[in-house]
Amino acid sequence: MKGLKDFSKLAAVLTVLFFTIAFYGSPALGQQKYVLKFNHVLGPKEPYHAGFQKWAKAVEERTKGGLKIEVFPSAQLGVEEDILEQIRAGANVGQNTDSARMGNYVPGIAVMNGPYFVETLGGVERLKKMPTVQGWLDELANKFGFKVLSFGWVQGYRHFFTHKPVRSPEDLKGQRIRTPPAPIWQESVRALGATPVALAFGEMYPALQQKVVDGVELVYNNIPAGRFYEVLKYVSETGHIMLVNFEVISAKWFNALPPDYQKILVEECDKAGMETSKLIIEKLEKEVKADLIKKGMIIVDNVNLPAFRKAGEKAYEVLKIADVKEKVHKELGFKK
Repeated sequence: MKGLKDFSKLAAVLTVLFFTIAFYGSPALGQQKYVLKFNHVLGPKEPYHAGFQKWAKAVEERTKGGLKIEVFPSAQLGVEEDILEQIRAGANVGQNTDSARMGNYVPGIAVMNGPYFVETLGGVERLKKMPTVQGWLDELANKFGFKVLSFGWVQGYRHFFTHKPVRSPEDLKGQRIRTPPAPIWQESVRALGATPVALAFGEMYPALQQKVVDGVELVYNNIPAGRFYEVLKYVSETGHIMLVNFEVISAKWFNALPPDYQKILVEECDKAGMETSKLIIEKLEKEVKADLIKKGMIIVDNVNLPAFRKAGEKAYEVLKIADVKEKVHKELGFKK
């Protein structure tokens, strides 16, 4: 009888153990599971989307399923500004954004999306080690609740895509050019000669069709994804902004993750970002450019880059961040 009772107790323990393993995977890996819902405004055919999926896969594999990233393209979770507020509130969401929008919280950081601020991937890599930049990132986390996982995601160089050829800042006079809704974007486009019009990414195509705006300033890879070649004719390769993007999540949510998960999340984000950036700049931009020419777009010759560089300085002066730009450039070792 005693043996039967012992057997029953053993069977009960084994049953509990079986369901524990079935639910958690194994007692050793029975930690809480985490999900990050990551939002971006770009379409599913853009290289960034594939890059984010690569990041998600690497994180899930390294955490053995303990941390999963669900990627949502085309702003499926909502517009960027709303997602940023959810992040500040501590939600398990993330957003692909930029220093321009982060500049709404820490003004100085906006310089990273200013005209001709940095122009190489090497320059972006070096920015990560600059004391001033680290100070901005700490302020974003500690004061405003934004954890920047990486700003090693570079979409490429922004150019003007218009109905008329643009060779100098004077050619942009009176032209309404779509920009994102942030001061550095607005003032950069204004400094370069155009009238900025703030529109969400998804509103650009109908705005161009209805002639609400005369053009856009985007990276090459945005054009085929948005089919903008159907409503625009000319490309002026000003390269006025190297589009550095930020991958941002809640600092509160990040700090609640196990330390090894935090490390993996940051490492894999940065790794996927630089790989995606190199792919875009070294290969995809050239392929997209060739395809757009086949589709009938015209690459404007003799663009006066020195004139655009000079004009772009006004944006920093208007926003009173020219001294900030000089400070970071000095840390980088740039010469005037």
